[in-house]
Amino acid sequence: MIKMIMHGCNGAMGQVISGIAAEENNIEIVAGIDPNMTKENPYPVFSSLESCDVEADVIVDFTSAKAVEGLLHYSIEKQIPVVLCTTGLSEDQVKLVEEASRQVAVLRSANMSLGVNLLMKLIKDAALVLSGAGFDIEILEKHHNKKLDAPSGTALALADSINEAMDQEFHYVYDRSQVRKARDKKEIGISAVRGGTIVGEHDVIFAGTDEVVTFQHTAYSKAIFARGAVSAAKFLAGKKPGLYTMKDVIET
Repeated sequence: MIKMIMHGCNGAMGQVISGIAAEENNIEIVAGIDPNMTKENPYPVFSSLESCDVEADVIVDFTSAKAVEGLLHYSIEKQIPVVLCTTGLSEDQVKLVEEASRQVAVLRSANMSLGVNLLMKLIKDAALVLSGAGFDIEILEKHHNKKLDAPSGTALALADSINEAMDQEFHYVYDRSQVRKARDKKEIGISAVRGGTIVGEHDVIFAGTDEVVTFQHTAYSKAIFARGAVSAAKFLAGKKPGLYTMKDVIET
C-alpha cells in the first residue's frame, strides 16, 4: 500500500483528490497538510509540514506557489518524492524544482489530465506541418474567476510543446493592446479569460489562408486532474531522484 501525504488537503482540489484516493485499493492518504483546520478528514491533518511526523511514500501538492520552497525543502529532508501540481511558479522557483530533483524524485506538470497531455503530443505534430505552411498559432485559455495566475500553466505548457517541436523559434505575446502592428510570423499569441465557474478550457488555433485547424480540450470537472494526480503519485512512489512529468506516467 502506497502511503501518501496530501499537501493542501482542505483546498478544493485536495478534497477531490481525497475522495478519489479513498476509492483506490493500493494507495492511502495517511496525513494532510493545511493551515485551514476547519474541515474533517478521515486522516490526521497538520497545520504545517514541519509539524507532520507521519511516514509516507509520496507527497501530492495542490497549494500555492508561495508554499513550494518549504515543500521542496521538506521533501529533500525526508526523502519523500513529491508530485508538484501547483502552477504559477516563478523562474527562480522552477530552478529550485530542478535543483531539488537532483536529490529526490519530483514530478511537475502544468496539467494532470490525460487528455491535455495527449493534446501536447498532437499539437507538436500539427506544428511541424502547419507552421511550415504559414499557419499562425494562437492559444486561448478560459478558467474560473478565482484562478490567480494568467495565462494558465497549461497554456504555457502547450506553447512550450510547440516551441520544442519547432526548435524554440517562437516567442510568446500576451497583450497586443499597446502595439499597433501586424503579428509576427514567429509569435504564439496567448490569451486568458476569467469568469464564472469554468473549470478549464484550452484552444490551440492554427490559422492559415482560408482554413483554420483548432485543437480543443475542455475540463468539465476537477476530478480529471485529481485522477491524474493519484496516478502520478502511484508512479512516483519509490522512484530515484529525477525530474518527471505526466508523459512518464502515460508511457508506463
